[in-house]
Amino acid sequence: MTDSDEFIVRSERPAIVTGAARGIGAGIADALLAAGHPVVVVDINTDALAEFRAARPKLAERLAIVAADVSDEAAWETILQETQRRFGPVAVLVNNAGISPKHNGLRRETDGMPLEEWNRVIAVNLTSAFLGVRAVLPAMRAQGWGRIVNVSSQAGRQGARIAGVHYGVTKSALLGLAMTVAYEYGADGITANSVTPGRVETDMAAQAPDEVNARLAAAIPVGRVGQPADIGATISFLAGDSASFITGATIDVNGGSFMG
Repeated sequence: MTDSDEFIVRSERPAIVTGAARGIGAGIADALLAAGHPVVVVDINTDALAEFRAARPKLAERLAIVAADVSDEAAWETILQETQRRFGPVAVLVNNAGISPKHNGLRRETDGMPLEEWNRVIAVNLTSAFLGVRAVLPAMRAQGWGRIVNVSSQAGRQGARIAGVHYGVTKSALLGLAMTVAYEYGADGITANSVTPGRVETDMAAQAPDEVNARLAAAIPVGRVGQPADIGATISFLAGDSASFITGATIDVNGGSFMG
């Protein structure tokens, strides 16, 4: 089946998930697919997107793939057009795209942070979420229904300790973005929330040295690191009707490693 031959499905509640080809994003996309949402999987990594599609051949009718840099304003027009073409107006947005640069497996400290690296992390982790929210609001307001979820981090709750300052700042800012949107658009039937994962088994987490990951896992009260499916299950709930009275909230999903 080629892209041009794909069956076009119309649904009331299509979802866009950014940074969704691997890791937490893939877990979120899978959870939303399992809950019945058609899903637009957005990622800049074309190889990872191809692997994601190939691993889910039976889901072609409910799955769209878009290669895009979500920090680019123009990319959001393409993402929305493909969502509309395949599934109808967007109803769910999950801002998951994020980067956390390491150098020899370690973070840069603030006094050694190059402006270029700071700006890139701000663009990918924060500006992309703003652009996505701004892009989807008209369709959500027109429908009188919408769900926006920002994937923040435990680093956004207690400061960055393994990642750099840019990562911690962006993840904190995502909480403020969700709360502001929740306040502004609650009367339109739109909720906006944040999920803050703790340590999750992903390629990004694997950038840290083994001894760091082992120490972090040992400190988690439930006795294990998280899995992408743990985050996906939480976001799938927030994307549904049962979560209609939850907005502006921050949901910690960390096995008890942070309780606040």
